[in-house]
Amino acid sequence: MSDTNKLSLSSKIFIGLIAGVVVGWLLTNLSEMPGVEWLINALTVIKSLFVNALKMMVVPLVLVSLICGVASLSDPKQLGSIGGKAFVLYLTTTAIAISMSLSIAYWIAPGSGLESGGESFAGAEPQPLTAVLGGLVAANPIQAMASGNMLQIIVFAILMGLAMSASGASGRRVADFFNDLNDVILKLVTLIMNLAPYGVFAIMTLVVFDLGLDAITKLATYFVLMLALLGLHMVVTYPALLAVFGLNPLVFLTKVRPAMLFAFSTSSSAATLPVTMEVARKRLGVGRSTASFTLPLGATINMDGTAIMQGVATIFIANMAGVDLQFGQFVTIILMATMASIGTAAVPSAGMVTLTMVLTQVNLPAEAIGMLLGVDRLLDMVRTTVNVTGDAAVSTAVAKLNGDLDHRIYSDPGAGLSFEEEHFEPVKEKNVG
Repeated sequence: MSDTNKLSLSSKIFIGLIAGVVVGWLLTNLSEMPGVEWLINALTVIKSLFVNALKMMVVPLVLVSLICGVASLSDPKQLGSIGGKAFVLYLTTTAIAISMSLSIAYWIAPGSGLESGGESFAGAEPQPLTAVLGGLVAANPIQAMASGNMLQIIVFAILMGLAMSASGASGRRVADFFNDLNDVILKLVTLIMNLAPYGVFAIMTLVVFDLGLDAITKLATYFVLMLALLGLHMVVTYPALLAVFGLNPLVFLTKVRPAMLFAFSTSSSAATLPVTMEVARKRLGVGRSTASFTLPLGATINMDGTAIMQGVATIFIANMAGVDLQFGQFVTIILMATMASIGTAAVPSAGMVTLTMVLTQVNLPAEAIGMLLGVDRLLDMVRTTVNVTGDAAVSTAVAKLNGDLDHRIYSDPGAGLSFEEEHFEPVKEKNVG
C-alpha cells in the first residue's frame, strides 16, 4: 500500500489506462459470461460520475481564474506600450497555434475510423457565424453560467476583471475575495483529478469493449501528431516571430535552453518563471522593466501548447463521434481556445478541464477526454516547454520593439553562461512530477 501511495498521479493514470485496455480486451472475449453486463453498467456509472465532475468545474474554474488574471494584469500602472504589445503578441501566437493545429488535424483526421458501431452521436445544427459573434455578450450572465455558454462567460469575466482593476480600493477588496475563491476552486480541481485513475480505467475499459484495440492505435496517432505540432510551433512560429523583428532565432533557441529544460521537468510555467526571467535578462539581454512585466503576463495568459492540444483533441473526438465540423464551429473553437488561454489555471490537467467547455460548445461528447488523459502527462511536459519558450520569445520581441534589448548580450554566446552552467544540473533534479 505504501508503494502505491508513492506513485505520482500521472503514474496512476497511466496504470489506469493500461489496466482499462487489458480489462476491456478481456471483457470483449468474455462478453457472454454472466456478470459482464453488470460490470459494464457499473463502469458506465463511474465514467458518468467522473465526466460530470469535470464538467462541474468548468464554469467556476474559467470564470474565477479569468477574473483574477485580468484584474491583476490590468493594473493601470502596468498598462502602456509594453503591456499592449505583449498582450497582442501572446494572443496572436495562441491564435496561430490553434489555427495551425485545427488545419493539420482536420487534414490528417487522427480519430477517423473509430466511429462506434452502435447508436451514432448526433451533433446539433451549428449556429451561423453572425449568431456566434452577436451572442458574445450575455444579456443575463447568470443564465449564461447556468446554461454553460462559455463564450459569454469568458467575455463577462474579462469585463468584470477590467472593472475591478479600475475601481480602486473597492476593486482590490473584491479581487482579494476572488483570489481566495480561486485557491479553493483549484484545490477542488486537484481533489477531482485524484479520481482520474479510476475514471480513466472505466472509460478505457468501455472504449476497448465497444471499439476494440483499434482505439489504442488511433490514440498513438493522436500522441505523435500532438508532439509533431508542438515541436513545429516551437521551432517555426517563435523563430519566425523573432526573425520579423531582426533577431537571430538560432541564438534565441540556443540561449533559452535552461528555461526549456526546467519547464519540461516541472510542467509548470509558474515554477519556471524565476529561471525564465534570469535567462531573459542574463542570456538574452531583455531589460528588467520589460522582463518583469511580460514574463509574468506570459506565464498567466500564454498557453499556446494548451491551444494546440485543444485543437487536435477536438478534431480527434469529432472524428470518433462521426461529426463533420462546420466553418462556424471552427471559428468558435479558435475564439474559445484563444480567449480561454487567459483563464487556464496553472494546475496539472487544467487544460484538459477547459477542453470540456470547447467540446460542449460545439456539441461533442466530453467523456472522450478520459481516453486522452492516459498519455497527457508527457504531452503536458512538452506543452509547458512550448509555453515557456513562447514567453521568452515574446518578451525578447517586445524588448526589441521598445529599445529595451541589449544586443551585445543577445549576440554574445558567453553572456550569462555561468548562470546556465549553474542551473543546468538542478534542472534535472527538480522534477516535481
